[in-house]
Amino acid sequence: ACTGIENIDEAITLLEQNNWDLVAAINGVIPQENGILQSEYGGETLHGPAYGSTSHSTAASSTPSSSSAFRHVVPSRQIVERQPRMLDFRVEYRDRNVDVVLEDSSTVGDIKHILENELQIPASKMLLKGWKTGDVDDSTVLKSLHLPKNNSLYVLTPDLPPSSSSHSGALQESLNQNFMLIVTHREVQREYNLNFSGSSTIQEVKRNVYDLTSIPVRHQLWEGWPPSATDDSMTLAAAGLSFPCHRLTVGRRSSPVQTREQSEEQCTDVHMVSDSDGDDFEDATEFGVDDGEMFGVASSALRKSPMMPENAANEGDALLQFTAEFSSRYGDCHPVYFIGSLEAAFQEAFYGKARDRKLLAIYLHHDESVLTNVFCSQMLCAESIVSYLSQNFITWAWDMTKEANRARFLTMCTRHFGSVVAQTIRTQKTDQFPLFLIIMGKRSSNEVLNVIQGNTTVDELMMRLMAAMEIFSAQQQEDIKDEDEREARENVKREQDEAYRISLEADRAKREAQEREMAEQFRLEQIRKEQEEEREAIRLSLEQSLPPEPKEESTESVSKLRIRTPKGEFFERRFLASSKLQVVFDFVASKGYPWEEYKLLGTFPKRDVSK
Repeated sequence: ACTGIENIDEAITLLEQNNWDLVAAINGVIPQENGILQSEYGGETLHGPAYGSTSHSTAASSTPSSSSAFRHVVPSRQIVERQPRMLDFRVEYRDRNVDVVLEDSSTVGDIKHILENELQIPASKMLLKGWKTGDVDDSTVLKSLHLPKNNSLYVLTPDLPPSSSSHSGALQESLNQNFMLIVTHREVQREYNLNFSGSSTIQEVKRNVYDLTSIPVRHQLWEGWPPSATDDSMTLAAAGLSFPCHRLTVGRRSSPVQTREQSEEQCTDVHMVSDSDGDDFEDATEFGVDDGEMFGVASSALRKSPMMPENAANEGDALLQFTAEFSSRYGDCHPVYFIGSLEAAFQEAFYGKARDRKLLAIYLHHDESVLTNVFCSQMLCAESIVSYLSQNFITWAWDMTKEANRARFLTMCTRHFGSVVAQTIRTQKTDQFPLFLIIMGKRSSNEVLNVIQGNTTVDELMMRLMAAMEIFSAQQQEDIKDEDEREARENVKREQDEAYRISLEADRAKREAQEREMAEQFRLEQIRKEQEEEREAIRLSLEQSLPPEPKEESTESVSKLRIRTPKGEFFERRFLASSKLQVVFDFVASKGYPWEEYKLLGTFPKRDVSK
């Protein structure tokens, strides 16, 4: 009310610079030579203006109980001189950035003189752009522009050709740069700020302008293209456009058979489309994007295909359509959305090893929100955001446009996060969408770290993502430590179990070996016994089959044989001279020395009688 500053971000910046002292912040913005302001709370008298009209002063004096913090004071009171306010400017020119610090009492021409020394460019050749209040001249005092402390400007030099020695390198660099085309629609006197990469062609620009103005490419009449832009297939980088901004004007080419009424009707239609679009996106300036920037994605925003089918039987199929439609609207540079159910996304993000876990980012889309197209095209599809999400997050998406899909997500939200989070999302208004939920798996529960609304900037979105990552990283380190300790305990237990198993197997093997040995010994003993029994049977049989030993007084010739065994024992027996040698063998075998195993040797002469 005092300063006329309507930009909330600028007002907050001023308050922070003055340590949230409202009086000091206002006196730092309003010119001081017209009067003074006094705080009723502290009694401090400060140099400031006598603001308001006579009617306001009368009203204030008629209501002495008013709670206003400021009132008119007599100029004869003591005046405290204000220190000069310093302003910081970052000025971009081609591939250079120049930092300039000046008092707010300086002029725009002073900035140009400093840049003339730094850039070696005549001040008369410079166009200093980027002022939020529009174009200014060299005599404009900076204080009158009510600028914040930090400002960004850029220099255009349309009268200076680029250096020929670095033309090829500059062309290659320009292909990777983004050009802002400020296109004025002549019939309705409306400007559109369109962002294009240097690799885009003039034909693509004309097609996008057709989406905005409904003027077919063949009927478009252009002004402002450089003389070198002779072919619609030429890229913007090669067309010789001014960087980073270039102004163009487009109108409808008049037709010989077109009547005046038809022309007025077409202009009226175009004007109606532009006005409605401007109303839809008038709030975009709250976060640094004007109406024209919104139309950089107008061709996509006008598509009517739903992001997600209503009452889809399978969440994975619904997300496949969501991803395809998102790509068709905003391009292929976007977060990689997880295809599957929310439970599967939890499983992927939270239930792996601690080192592999990630945060879960849930993007809630709403086609009827005025913020959706800006958030998707300018923030969610920014390369820095896409890269950061892909490295640290599992990103899952859902479309809240249809009531059935909205109710379905709220049911899932209640089941997984509880009724408080579900109620928070339920109470969000359409214009507060899209929402970005940051979820962290915390042991047995899922915790919502942050709910980011659509009215944010790329830097703020990145800061909030990084803040969530800091919290997650601290928790992850604890989880990794717990997991390592648990794995160490399990490894010790596994090693003990393995040693116990090996010991059991060794004992079992030893026991089995002993059992086998005992069985073998028993078997051999059995065989030995059987062999002994067999031998004994043979011996008894041979002993019984021997002829009776002849007596000494026998009339027949008798031979008396004395046989010495390997053990040193002696056997003596008489045999008839007429008996065969086999009878001697059978006698020796009956004593336990079978002739198959032993030889019968004669002593004199020494010979083998067994042969």
